[in-house]
Amino acid sequence: MWDCRPLGFLLGLPFALVALVLSVIGVVVWVLGTILSCLCPCCICCAVLANFAVDLVKFPVKIIRWFIDQIPC
Repeated sequence: MWDCRPLGFLLGLPFALVALVLSVIGVVVWVLGTILSCLCPCCICCAVLANFAVDLVKFPVKIIRWFIDQIPC
C-alpha cells in the first residue's frame, strides 16, 4: 500500500479534513446516543444511533486509505 505513493497522503488531506469534520459530528452523536440509552435502555434506536456514530468516527481512516489506493503507481 505504501510502496510508490509518496504524495498520496498530501493529496488526500482535503478528503481527510472533510472526514475529520464528520468524525467530530460522530463523537457528538455518540455521546448523545449513549446518554439517551442510559436514560431509556428500552429504546433500541439509541443503540443504533451510537453504532452509526462509531462508524462516523472511523470514517477518516477509511477515506485516507481509499484515496491512497486510488492513486496509480
